[in-house]
Amino acid sequence: MSTSSYVLLTILLAGFSMWLAKVLPFLLLKKFTLPKWALEYLSFVPLTIMSALWFSQLFEQHLGHLPSLNWENLLASLPTLLAAIFSKDLLVTVIVGIISLACLRFGFF
Repeated sequence: MSTSSYVLLTILLAGFSMWLAKVLPFLLLKKFTLPKWALEYLSFVPLTIMSALWFSQLFEQHLGHLPSLNWENLLASLPTLLAAIFSKDLLVTVIVGIISLACLRFGFF
């Protein structure tokens, strides 16, 4: 097997496995209903993922030293958090975050 066909096969199989991992739970949950405790537990997953992503970008790692704050991301987080609290809409939150970070990077503030 040549290298290019091996790479193509690897990409196709990885794509199929990713698709299967994302589609299979939806197909299974369409036929079954989860108990109330499981739905309540799973309701915290988006908040946990967003918090982990936020904290990972809020600090900069320096080998051999304590992490330091990424001030640019912290300042962009403030209007984003306010938008999330007041709008409770993910799209609005993402747009405000992108605009606030862009304004900071381009020096509008």
